[in-house]
This record gives sequence, C-alpha cells and structure tokens, in this order.
Amino acid sequence: MGLKAVHFGGGNIGRGFVAEKLHMTGYEVVFVDVMDSIIEQLQAIKSYTVTEIGGEGEKVNTITNYRAINSKTHEADVIKEIASADLVTCAVGPNILKFIAPVIAKGIDQRTSSTPLAVIACENAIGATDTLAGHIKDPRNTPQEKHEEHDSKVRYANSAIDRIVPQQDADAGLNVKIESFFEWVVESTPWTKTGIKHPEIEGVKWVEDLVPYIERKLFTVNTGHAAAAYYGHNRHKKFIHDALEDHEIKKIVHEALAETSHLIVKKHGITNQEQKHYVNKIIKRISNPHLEDVVERVGRAPLRKLSRKERFVGPATELAERGDNVDALLGCIEMAFLFQNVEGDEESAELAKILKAHDAKSVVEKVCGLTEKDKIFPHVVKIVEKVQKA
Repeated sequence: MGLKAVHFGGGNIGRGFVAEKLHMTGYEVVFVDVMDSIIEQLQAIKSYTVTEIGGEGEKVNTITNYRAINSKTHEADVIKEIASADLVTCAVGPNILKFIAPVIAKGIDQRTSSTPLAVIACENAIGATDTLAGHIKDPRNTPQEKHEEHDSKVRYANSAIDRIVPQQDADAGLNVKIESFFEWVVESTPWTKTGIKHPEIEGVKWVEDLVPYIERKLFTVNTGHAAAAYYGHNRHKKFIHDALEDHEIKKIVHEALAETSHLIVKKHGITNQEQKHYVNKIIKRISNPHLEDVVERVGRAPLRKLSRKERFVGPATELAERGDNVDALLGCIEMAFLFQNVEGDEESAELAKILKAHDAKSVVEKVCGLTEKDKIFPHVVKIVEKVQKA
C-alpha cells in the first residue's frame, strides 16, 4: 500500500499548502472537514490547481489522488482512515483543535501497525501540536490507563509554517492561489530520541529545536503582516502592498520589527545580520502587489491576534520585562484594538462589544491575558482607555 495522510481542514492552507506538499511526496490525502460545501466539492471534483505566485511569475500545480469525508456525518469512516494512516495533519485554526481531538484519539486507539502515526499540526500558533496532543490525551478522549499504549502508537511533532494565502477569486472553487515562497519546519526529536526515522515530506525542514524558528516567524512575518494590515485598515488602504507604499506605515512596520528583532537576536542567538536579512525578505514578500492581499483578510480575528502569546503582546511583554523599548509594538496594539465591526469578521464585532461592556483593565486582562504583575500592563491599559474614548 502507498502512503496515506489524513488532513483535517479543507481550507486554502490545507488544500494549497499542506496537501500540495503531501501530494508531491506521494501521499494519498484524505481530507476531513465539517463544511458540507467543501467536502461535496472535494468528493465531486477529482483534481484542483494550486497557482504559486512570485516575483518571477506563476507556476501551476495540479493536485489529484485525494478523497474527502465529512466528520460530522461519517465519523466512523474518519476513525478507520486514521487507524491505517501514516500521517495526520491539520490546518483548522488553533481554537478548533479541541474539536478534532476526540476522533483522532479514537483512530489512534484502533491502530495495529507497529509504525507510529505521525501527527503534525500546521497552525499559526506556538506549540500547536502539543496543544492538540493535550486534547487527544485528555482522559475524556484517552483514558489514563491507555496513555502508555497510546504513546507507543503515535509521534507528535510541532511545526512552524509560513506561506501567504491571499484573497481568492470569487469563482475559484477548489483552486487555490498562493505565494510561491514557503517555509515548513518540523521538529525531528520525537523520532530521533527513539531511534526511528521521521517521515519524508516534500519541502519540510527537520530541526531538533523548533522554538527559534516558530518565534522568528511569528514575531517577524505575523507581526509585520498584521501591523501593515491594522495601520492600513485605519488609513483606508485596500491591499497590504498599498499600505506598505505609504512611507509612514512602512517606517512603523520596520520599527515594530526592529523591536521584535532585538528580542529574537538576544533570545535565540541569531545574528543581527541574519535577522536583518530575514526582515527585509519578509517586507519584500508582503509588499508583492501580485498577491493582492486584502487588508481586512490579514487583520481578521483581532481577539486571537491580541492574545498573550501572539504577535504583538507576546514580544512586547518579554521586551518590557527586559526593560527594552516597545513603543512601535504598543502602536500596533492600539491599531488592532481599533479593528472593530469589520464586515465578515465575527471577532472584530466581539471585540467592539467587549470594549463597550468592560473597563480598560478588565479588557486588557480578558483580551490580552495580562495582569498587573506584567510591566507592560499599564501601557496597554492606557491604549484601551484611549480607544474607548475615541
């Protein structure tokens, strides 16, 4: 039998990035989702295209050899597929991991293969696979007495992914337009520490210590992208490249990334020159006009992006504790709090309600996960008070 991967999430990252690389490696991909429309399309259409967009032009890849299952209506089929799979991946959003965990736990429990299942969460979050594993091994999903057996059947590996998926054409269907540049880094230690070879996946960089890669990506790519989006939205720009053509916004983004770069260099031992090169590469990538990356798409989900471990509050908190400058990051936090009631984004509407219903300190505690013990706390409280008065 050939290689088989079960992938949770039939969205653009799932189809256009993860499944593309799995297909190139030779895996049959079994998509799992609860969205009827996506599953029905994947079941009816036997191929779709991934168009990679870069400065050098476009490249089109055709994806085939996949199936699709609706886990809402056919959970038993999903369990059966996991029980005989080589790999499970997901791109569902960090908040959805707890909902896919029970069916994965059932699939792992039914495995009889002597080769452990590889599980890799492909989410924009630090330690997403660890989070997923925690939900899977929750006693409600995997009884405590089965944990030893469970651990012998699976290897959980955190990963860092980096690829921009711009706004898709209205009539795209399953076809995905995606940035040609990508980075997919996965920790190898779950295999190397037990003397087992990690699975082969096209384009993956296997490393022993993933944390520097995750934080460098989150605090550079995600920080810069979101900063351009929130300042761009505030100044009525349509696309990210429009925002970065505004010299003042571009200067602010560079200032924010200078602050996060200071943290990355000091914390992870990356050289100033290497980090500066990385920042310049990222600014060039997100400035690409061919991506037509809509500001509101990048800014959506502000509650998550303002949370404690995310792209602004995370590095700003660490820098403040070190006594370092965080003025540019505080400006980004202010712009993110102003991202309210944006059409099609539920979190922006919820943010507006929270700001209206609570005092500034409560908002900072609830949204940012900060407390009065954090040095940055009073600075963020002042920002929220300013936003509430606006």
